[in-house]
Amino acid sequence: MQSSALHLKQLRSLLYRFATVDREAKGADMRVRLRGEEGAHDMGLKAPGIITFMLSVILTVIVLMSKFFGADIPGLTGNESWAMLASYTILLLGCMVRGM
Repeated sequence: MQSSALHLKQLRSLLYRFATVDREAKGADMRVRLRGEEGAHDMGLKAPGIITFMLSVILTVIVLMSKFFGADIPGLTGNESWAMLASYTILLLGCMVRGM
């Protein structure tokens, strides 16, 4: 039991060493400070826009329908993993890029 507590303490200190979350951030913005060798950098994350979010969700649903229900969609059949990666990339960019 003592060993797992020690591992948890080491993991927690490692996480605090590389990134901290600003707990005072309000609303949909969350500030993450990444600590590097040259100092700390801010990376502001935000909620994606409704169009970006819906585009990602619709593409994900289409991929899942093609994969699990056997829907034949030209250009997508056989490329489901690439389409799923594109869907999550769109969502990731929507969270990181302002105005998207």
